[in-house]
Amino acid sequence: MTIPPDTASAAVARPRERVPFWDNARFACIVLVVLGHAVQRLIYDSDVALALYLLVYAFHMPAFALISGYFSKAGTPGRRQMARVITDIVVPYFIFETLWTVTKWLVEGSANPNPTQPSWTLWFLLALGIFRLVLPYLALLRWPLLWAAVVSIGVGYLPNVDSTLSLSRTLGLLFFFTLGWWLRERDVVARLGLLRHRPWWVPASAVAVLVAAGVVAWLFVEQWREMDLRAWLFYDESYAALGGTAWWAGAVRLALIAVALLLSTAFFALLPRSTRWWTHFGQYTMYVYLLHSFVLYPFRESGILRGLDPTWFWLPVVVVAAVLIALGLATKPVRRVFRPLVEPRWPWLFADPQLAAREGHRSDPTGSRRPAQEPPPRAG
Repeated sequence: MTIPPDTASAAVARPRERVPFWDNARFACIVLVVLGHAVQRLIYDSDVALALYLLVYAFHMPAFALISGYFSKAGTPGRRQMARVITDIVVPYFIFETLWTVTKWLVEGSANPNPTQPSWTLWFLLALGIFRLVLPYLALLRWPLLWAAVVSIGVGYLPNVDSTLSLSRTLGLLFFFTLGWWLRERDVVARLGLLRHRPWWVPASAVAVLVAAGVVAWLFVEQWREMDLRAWLFYDESYAALGGTAWWAGAVRLALIAVALLLSTAFFALLPRSTRWWTHFGQYTMYVYLLHSFVLYPFRESGILRGLDPTWFWLPVVVVAAVLIALGLATKPVRRVFRPLVEPRWPWLFADPQLAAREGHRSDPTGSRRPAQEPPPRAG
């Protein structure tokens, strides 16, 4: 962000205090991402695993998009911000798309190099790039949230908008990203004091909401399996492709958006507002996001996660493993090894190499900013 000259010295003198809650929220969301992918192979043989999977997928990516939007700007980007779209999104996307192509060729014996079709988790990188391109135009409109909702719901009626460049899923989740930006733009969190005071009934209500959602997912699991609710929660196919041929099919997505907002609110209400020993890991969620799929790939493709019995034992094991994977991939040794891939700069790519320089801090596509010199993890 370009700082006006008359406020530059004040900004340097009074650096913005980091709010632990947002790092806690980032890391909690990335744990859910890993958990959802880890559990996926169990859902074909276990109703309990499917219920957990549906609960997670009902809100985890909408919550991640909301956080990313909260830390996004809708103003005209400066040259350095534009360069960061290249270094933080475009270059890592092509690096990891190439790695996935090579991996599939080595393991599966065949590969179809096609950068317009994101491999597995890489769709979110493209989504973040498209969100950033669209947001300044939405911000010009009188009712940006309404228009974002119209796009998110309306895109499902267009069968020619598909997974190419992850456009269908990106537009499907656009409302959540825009909502995050809107909340920050209107300073809603600070004005309502949502991070200052939390009455006892707030976490109690949040637990009740999440438990109720889990119970509904479990009690009606056969109905959800029959209607393929899992596919609806991906936001990446047209309603017709999902079997929703009636004119009111968009109402299903509207209901899913409402559920995602309710569950995301409940989830955020349970997260700690103060620093924990794992809080600083929330600054490195992109490492977990881009790397965890390579860790899970052998287990998913080998079939080792199919037919595990008893579920009451193996499902908790997979859940714990997912948490440990997320923690491990955010640690400093992993970051040191994979930083050239996850956070490439490539100054040779730019006419002005200084655009790729790290000036005082690093940032990732989700909006997390941190010092260039990483502080040691805080205890407590």
